[in-house]
Amino acid sequence: MGHVRLDRVRLAIGGRTLLEEIDFEAAPGEFVAIVGPNGVGKTTLLRAMAGYLPVAAGSASYESVDVRALDQQARARSIALIGDDVETPHGMSVREVVLTGRFAHRAWWDWVTGDADLLATEAALARVALSALADRAFDTLSSGERQRAWLGLALAQDARTLLLDEPTSHLDARYALEILALLRELANDGRAIVAVLHDLNEAAAFADRIAVLGERQLLACDVPQVALEPALLERAFGVAFERFTIDGGTRVLARGPNALVKGI
Repeated sequence: MGHVRLDRVRLAIGGRTLLEEIDFEAAPGEFVAIVGPNGVGKTTLLRAMAGYLPVAAGSASYESVDVRALDQQARARSIALIGDDVETPHGMSVREVVLTGRFAHRAWWDWVTGDADLLATEAALARVALSALADRAFDTLSSGERQRAWLGLALAQDARTLLLDEPTSHLDARYALEILALLRELANDGRAIVAVLHDLNEAAAFADRIAVLGERQLLACDVPQVALEPALLERAFGVAFERFTIDGGTRVLARGPNALVKGI
């Protein structure tokens, strides 16, 4: 469970086409990173996968069902979208925030917290290493701790597909690596993980496949050593790249102050 798929999707905002002819899928047990220049439509693509935005053409499905045909609760039990623009809850503890993930498993009128909700919340807190901070006010957490709390909410929600918009933005190297390692673990446990990342080398280090967006299309969606081909990255970003290998893994680097590609 947890298979998301886009078939020949076109995305448009205000009559302007952002992306077209997009074929994409993420299966259970897989971590797929989405990369591309600012404004290319990465966040919009995630929102379409989650069913928050309609597609202008093509289809977005979850387990072969049109994602927008799922009712709100069924969608929440299937897909969790974690953005970088989530409003910080005030006056709530970390435990209370994570507990809200259980709303997907209740009728809208049922406000009673049961044993199953408490067990799922405590298990989620433990998984994201926040048990010791469970009674802290959420708005006193650091950026890295907040990101883990949002992941905890998604785990309490028990969604099989996690869509994350820049989960490592504003994080230092240690916190970023911790979040990415946790996402890798969640994929290994059988969830489908799709994350928009700015850092190409973070994507190369943790993702099974990398989807490269550019020129209003999906230029590649393949293993890092294929997707991070310098000529393809130059098409996407308008910057010259070099590719090299460290400890058996693919890494890339923009080629310094003269890296801008003429004519782009």
